[in-house]
Amino acid sequence: MDYIRRVQADVVACQRCPRLVAWREEVAREKRAAFREWEYWGKPVPGFGDPQARLVVVGLAPAAHGGNRTGRVFTGDRSGDWLYAALHRAGFANQARSEHLEDGLRLTGVYVTAVVHCAPPANKPTTEERDNCVPYLHRELEVLREWRVIVALGSFAHGAVASLLGLRPRPAFGHGSEAMVGSGRVLLGSYHPSQQNTFTGKLTEPMLDAVFERARELIDPR
Repeated sequence: MDYIRRVQADVVACQRCPRLVAWREEVAREKRAAFREWEYWGKPVPGFGDPQARLVVVGLAPAAHGGNRTGRVFTGDRSGDWLYAALHRAGFANQARSEHLEDGLRLTGVYVTAVVHCAPPANKPTTEERDNCVPYLHRELEVLREWRVIVALGSFAHGAVASLLGLRPRPAFGHGSEAMVGSGRVLLGSYHPSQQNTFTGKLTEPMLDAVFERARELIDPR
């Protein structure tokens, strides 16, 4: 556990990307009207979850008024509402809500992180920013030695994870896609639970549940 805390601390202290540093701090100062009373986190957002996780969930980056506000990945925004509700239904989370750091949320058997740990403008990190941050994901996967399945939320995360794991040829991304990583490990693809996908019906709750049901099957084969 000390190792994962060390990675988390290094993430929070990171200053590698000037554009992201400036943006996350500007958002934290100016805030959104609905969160005017909040003291925004305004720093890189570390991963969160069980150090003994057999499932790792990888997203794109924290939301400007979600993780960048609350200090916990996928917390305080609609994407997080969808993700943690799905993890709760799948038995990986003790509750379905993710509101703030002290809301009592606990994860069992799963660790949630992102390719980029700072909120990027327009949710679009540059290639250089991605490459600056990927070493933290590499360290997380090294420390989370029990992992057997990665669920990549969206094509950005899927591509970054595939590159990090050295998968050749690059596996195609799709909702429910599967790629063998080696040593019995699997990379699963899922559409990202962004409002663009959930409001349009591109991603539904049953579709997201099916991905985590498959992850459970791979982790605990009967």
